[in-house]
Amino acid sequence: MAKRNGRRANRSQAYVSSGGHEYGRGNTAVDRVHQREPEAICAANYCLIKVEIRRKHRDRMRSKARIMKAVVISRYGEPEVLELREVPEPEAGPEDLLVTVKAAALNRADLLQRRGLYPPPDPQPEFDIPGLEFAGEVSAVGSRCSGFESGDRVMGLLPYGGCAEKVALNQRLVSHVPEGMPWIEAGAVPEAFITAHDALAQCGLLAGESLLVHAAGSGVGVAAIQIAKVMGASWIAGTAGSAAKLSAAAQLGLDLGINYREEDFAQRIAQESRNRATKGVDVVLDVIGAAYLESNLRVLAEKGRMIVVGVMGGISAELNLAVLLQKRLQIRGTLLRARALEAKAAAIRAFETSVLPHLASGRIRVVVDKTFPLDSIVEAHQYMESNANFGKIVLEL
Repeated sequence: MAKRNGRRANRSQAYVSSGGHEYGRGNTAVDRVHQREPEAICAANYCLIKVEIRRKHRDRMRSKARIMKAVVISRYGEPEVLELREVPEPEAGPEDLLVTVKAAALNRADLLQRRGLYPPPDPQPEFDIPGLEFAGEVSAVGSRCSGFESGDRVMGLLPYGGCAEKVALNQRLVSHVPEGMPWIEAGAVPEAFITAHDALAQCGLLAGESLLVHAAGSGVGVAAIQIAKVMGASWIAGTAGSAAKLSAAAQLGLDLGINYREEDFAQRIAQESRNRATKGVDVVLDVIGAAYLESNLRVLAEKGRMIVVGVMGGISAELNLAVLLQKRLQIRGTLLRARALEAKAAAIRAFETSVLPHLASGRIRVVVDKTFPLDSIVEAHQYMESNANFGKIVLEL
């Protein structure tokens, strides 16, 4: 037994020091106890060294982690809370692509996330990084992925994290960028065009029908006008806050532009549709919400459909059910971010079939209003909040 105890004692002394203390040399309280209880001190040494090994391993892993630059919401508030920081690169799973981002567009949802009004879905990320869309080059492909290779030019949808040098996401949320499309334009495509196409499809917009698009100068508005024309819409009205925006929208296919600062859009559409077969419009695509609800119901024709894709004008309003019944109206709401993976993937595949070929041919245009470098994220958010843009605001990496 003594031999075994001696062997264990020697083993305890063989372990190297931990936390700056050298054990087994008689210069610590632990060594003094060791002289009386060698078995106990052997176990104590072993536990201390295991803790030290784990700590050093963790430190090594952290030092080896690849670092990228990303925009982080340091706290909720005004644009100044956005900080460009160094954070660990995302890890890609077997069904994921790791992408080096070349461009990432801003959306109104980013402003809400920055204010704490639109948090990322669970599980909550370690760093609160905004950004719902991107375009970039595939740098790594998961073992279960197919149809993608390193070096491919892609664009896609994200629940968050797009304002960064790298993103990792499921391959089903990614599309190939059309040949010849610049990175800046590709980064402005996914969120606006998939949202607009999906919304019009949910409303069942048919060839020959009419459409009202609110915020005609926004990313979704610009996309919806062009997609509706391709779908065969016969007449498209739109609202915006300036003559310049309405003029630019007319170049994309807008038939009637209404400056909401100067006139009531419901009254104007009623006047303009007097000599048309349909009194009012068949479909309303609304990004305003509560502030426009009553007027939207007035402007809808019989069996009209309205879809709400944004609530910039509030979330609560009184609904006149009598109008809903008399006209046999339908009201829908939609979001992309909150959908399950399969539902998002279905919307992307529909976009690839119906819209992407027209983007590739140039029949549908990507309109980029202004670009900013990633380190000018504060100025980019300030510019979006000014509501001066026509089309998309894009971060260039």
